[in-house]
Amino acid sequence: MSSIDKIDKIWFTRCPVPTASGLAYNLGWLTEELGDVGVLQDAPPELAGRHFDHQLLGLFREGGNVPALAARSEGARTRLIGLTWIEEWQVILVRPGSGITGAADLKGARVALPAWAATRATSFPRAMALHGVKGALSQAGLTLDDVTFVEVPQPDPSVGAGPRSFSWPGIAELARGEVDAVYAKGARAVDQAREIGAVVAVDLDAHPDRRTRVNNGTPRPITVHEELLTDHPDVVVAFLAQTLRAADWAADNLDGVRTILAQETRSGAEGVATAYRNGFHTSLHPDLSQERLDLLRVQKDFLLVHGFLAADVDLDAWVAPEPLEQARLTLKAAA
Repeated sequence: MSSIDKIDKIWFTRCPVPTASGLAYNLGWLTEELGDVGVLQDAPPELAGRHFDHQLLGLFREGGNVPALAARSEGARTRLIGLTWIEEWQVILVRPGSGITGAADLKGARVALPAWAATRATSFPRAMALHGVKGALSQAGLTLDDVTFVEVPQPDPSVGAGPRSFSWPGIAELARGEVDAVYAKGARAVDQAREIGAVVAVDLDAHPDRRTRVNNGTPRPITVHEELLTDHPDVVVAFLAQTLRAADWAADNLDGVRTILAQETRSGAEGVATAYRNGFHTSLHPDLSQERLDLLRVQKDFLLVHGFLAADVDLDAWVAPEPLEQARLTLKAAA
C-alpha cells in the first residue's frame, strides 16, 4: 500500500446489511490489499461518530444514504464513488386481525414514527419510517396526511450499539396496541416481528416501481473523503476493485454470503433468508448508473423537503465516477 500523508490508518465503516465491501472485508481481501484496515464500528467512541459526519480522512463508508447526504449537506468533503441497490424486506407490519391487509387499509391508521435524534444524520430511523410509509401509501393513492403519526423513542444511534442490536422502533408499541402499523426492514426486523407475532400488511419489495421503496439503503452510497481521493487515488481504486471482486464471488456463493450476513446482522438463518430473497447475492456490484443516481435524487429531494438536510446537495458535483471505472479495468486486467 502507498504511504499516506496525514492519514494514520485506513478505516472501513458499513451497516449490518449485505454489501460487497463488507464481504471483501470479511473474506480478508481488504486487509490483504490495503494493510491493517480498521472497522469503525469497533473503534473508540470519538472515532466511531465519524460514521455519521465523515470527518476522517482515511475513511471508506458504505452505509445508509441519510447520514451520507446529511453530512454532505453540512459541508463534509466527501465524494460519491458507488451506489448499490439491494432489496432487503421493506414492509409495513401490523397486528393479526387488525383489518389492515393492504395499502388502502392504512387510511386513518396510527403509524409509528421515531422521534428526532440529536442530529439530522442520526435521525435516519425517522427518515426511514417516513419515506417507507409514504411509499406504501402511494400504492393506494394515499398521502402522509391520510395517517396519524405517533412518535416513538429513537433507538440508540451510536455505531457500536446501532442497528445490529436495537429493538426496531415501533415494534414494542405495535405489540402493546399503541400503534396500528410500523415500517420495518432487514433481517433483525424479521426476527423481532416474528417474536411479537406481527404480520405483513404491505410488502414494498413486491411492487414493480422501485421508487415506492427508495429509502435509506435503496440506493446505498459508497463515499470517501475527497482528500484521500485526490492524494491517493490508487488506494480508492484498490478498495473498489476488491469490492467488485467480492461481488463476483458472492454471485456463486449464496451459502457463504448468508453465513457472513448472519454474523453481520446478528440474525438467525430464517431472518436472513426472509429479508434477503432469491437472487440478491447476484446483484451486489456497485455502479453509478443514471438509474441509481435518479433514485438517489428521489431520496435527496424527500429528505430536503422533510428537514433531514441542512441544504440541497448537488449530486452531479458529488459523483466521482473515475475510481470505479478504473477498478473495473484493474479487475479485467488481472483476470
